[in-house]
Amino acid sequence: MTAISSSTTAVAAPATGAAKTIGADFNMFLKMLTTQMKNQDPLDPMDTAQFTQQLAQFSQVEQTMQQSGTLRDVLAKLNSQDLMMGAGFIGRDVAIASPVAGLIGQTPAHWSYAVKGEATSVTATIFDAAKQPVRTIALSRDHAGDIRWDGVRSDGQRAPDGSYTLTLTAQDAKGLPLDATILSRGKVSGIVSGGEGTMVAVNGAEFKMSLVKNVLGAAAE
Repeated sequence: MTAISSSTTAVAAPATGAAKTIGADFNMFLKMLTTQMKNQDPLDPMDTAQFTQQLAQFSQVEQTMQQSGTLRDVLAKLNSQDLMMGAGFIGRDVAIASPVAGLIGQTPAHWSYAVKGEATSVTATIFDAAKQPVRTIALSRDHAGDIRWDGVRSDGQRAPDGSYTLTLTAQDAKGLPLDATILSRGKVSGIVSGGEGTMVAVNGAEFKMSLVKNVLGAAAE
């Protein structure tokens, strides 16, 4: 089941609160300036330089209000555009630039990897959200491949649904470590908009849309 949800309150609330504060300050400033002008001493009127300075402050407050409103409108439009763009990802397999993958139900956690260099040994270790290792897997020496983990831990028990992180330890013939690139893979089930921006939901885990590196087409059922 796919879904798009939007929590626009998380985005708009700070701007709205700031606008209310600026608006209150603006009205207070106007009231004070008007009162000051009405009650000035005719024999000793307000100094021109002082009056000009206060008018400049008045203008700055007004500009701040306008800029705040414009910024709020821009953010709302960008948020809407991201949601529309993200909706096109729903139901498609994507590659995410993250070592974190979701494990949910009968859907395994899925990663792809690429080792930089000629490796003589490659070992994958999967960690849970508490950064505890739950499974270690010896891989072939191929420089690239896929890992699909069904959730079975090293002790034979099944791990709970959640987000899991993959690390790779690769060495060359001299025992020197090699760098590796890891991407998580999965089917996009929904788009979520909130305080951290637009997120894609993949296998129960959420990622920033900017981390989507490849859209691999419609997912096979």
